[in-house]
Amino acid sequence: METESEPYVRLASLRQLHQVMADINTARSLADTLQTVADGAVNALGYEMAAVNLVRPDGDLVVAALAGNPAAEALITGRVGSRESWDRRLAMGESWGDLRFIPHTEGWVLDDDDVPQWFTDGPAPRFEDEWHPSDRLFAPMYTPGVQGGGSSGELLGVISVDRPRNGRLPGAWGREALQMFAFQAAIAISNARLRANMQRALVRLEREQQALRASEESFRQAFEYAPSGMAIAEMGGDQHGRILRTNDALCRLLGRPASAMRRYSFSDLVHPEDIGTLLRTSAEGGRAELRLGRRDGTYVWVSLRNSVVADAADGPRFLLTHVEDIEERKRRELQLAHRASHDSLTGLPNSAELRSRLSARICQRPVRPGVIESFDAVYEHPAFDVNGHAFDFMAAAQAYDGFDHHVHTVAPEGEQDDGTKGLAVLFCDLDGFKSINDRFGHNAGDAVLIEVARRLTRGVRDGDTVARLGGDEFVILADGLGKADAQDLAVRLRNEIIQPIRAEGRAVRVGVSFGIGWAHCGMTADEVLKSADERMYVEKRSRPKQHRRAG
Repeated sequence: METESEPYVRLASLRQLHQVMADINTARSLADTLQTVADGAVNALGYEMAAVNLVRPDGDLVVAALAGNPAAEALITGRVGSRESWDRRLAMGESWGDLRFIPHTEGWVLDDDDVPQWFTDGPAPRFEDEWHPSDRLFAPMYTPGVQGGGSSGELLGVISVDRPRNGRLPGAWGREALQMFAFQAAIAISNARLRANMQRALVRLEREQQALRASEESFRQAFEYAPSGMAIAEMGGDQHGRILRTNDALCRLLGRPASAMRRYSFSDLVHPEDIGTLLRTSAEGGRAELRLGRRDGTYVWVSLRNSVVADAADGPRFLLTHVEDIEERKRRELQLAHRASHDSLTGLPNSAELRSRLSARICQRPVRPGVIESFDAVYEHPAFDVNGHAFDFMAAAQAYDGFDHHVHTVAPEGEQDDGTKGLAVLFCDLDGFKSINDRFGHNAGDAVLIEVARRLTRGVRDGDTVARLGGDEFVILADGLGKADAQDLAVRLRNEIIQPIRAEGRAVRVGVSFGIGWAHCGMTADEVLKSADERMYVEKRSRPKQHRRAG
């Protein structure tokens, strides 16, 4: 990876980094994990030497593993630096995200502290971004669960690296990779400790098994014959979340035999959209509502309540999970939610839902020069891999001034089609609808509205929104259209609507007027709809009355 020219990074380098991260999570012991971390910084990240300094129970840091220099390994491995000296180092120099870089111009004040150190010899730098032999770069590792670490997390250790093999100061990709590597290393070290604790707990459990048999039998009876579903799952380690045991009620609910359930974890069974809810609940205990997969491929809504089975000395060990079927309640809730957001006659999104979808697509700030206007512009940046996944999100953000995690909505300008693609808002008002209500009754009018809704829905693309604003007014939201596209869509929909409609045993026809507005950031939903409405009335007045409907 040290030969890469940022921001272009070969897939082979990413695979190498991925393999190292896999290795640190599969090491058999804490000592193996620490050495794998040090080796990974050298072999995958391209530094000549790396040391893992681990926080001891007394707060000081010991050099627990070193890679890249056998002489340095023999000299400083096992030596201890005081926490006070390390805190001073982590407060000096330049902050590169979670990393701390101390240039040689400042690092000389640390030459006499008690932190074990080793410098790689080399010539003085010739270029501005060349590594100096006395430069120092540290990657703190914080306890997992606090993204970004910092003062919010407990310091677990520090990875110190010396001299990239290409002799250059790491750029944005190199810094991001080292920071990500330190974060994953902290997780692996914590998991290694947790596995050791689990092993000790299992030894104690074995010794106490004789005394616990009576209480275990009582628990077994309550577990097996509980009216609601119950399961026991592993917590922590390589098999975190794996189901160890289920009762009859849970097997019946999911249509799976107990022997098959032991092959899964809850993350294998949960609906993809609910995986985040499951992970948060599993880690913290508590209650959640989510969907679990049945054997026939369907999903059932359940209330899942976790209790952490903990050991006073070694911390959490297992999750005891209660699973209650709430499918019927959820079905009623979803029906109520659908009724609140959809028109009861046509089944289309109603006015409130239309405004909600429109407001979610636009923000209250106008688009500024340099702001990302489409995801395509982001994905073309080298900070994204071939599948469009950001492995250096900050680098992608910095490439575009004003990037704020929002894809700004823009609108075509001028009367001519300038090639801009935007969010078209087509305001649709039926012509001649009132006369149908007056002549044939409201049942006929309702039949016309239902058929118009069906034709509009059939005439748009998947992902477009067709909503009933009220009365005989409909609105279509169609993203990614230019002016000519929007006009063509209006013509196609008008040709569909003016065809005869069967209502109360007779054929009737209505006309339709369209107003095309454009949504862009800085507008409110009501302003967008008003603009489209006004254009519709302009279009309606521009046509002779006899041509406003087909007959």
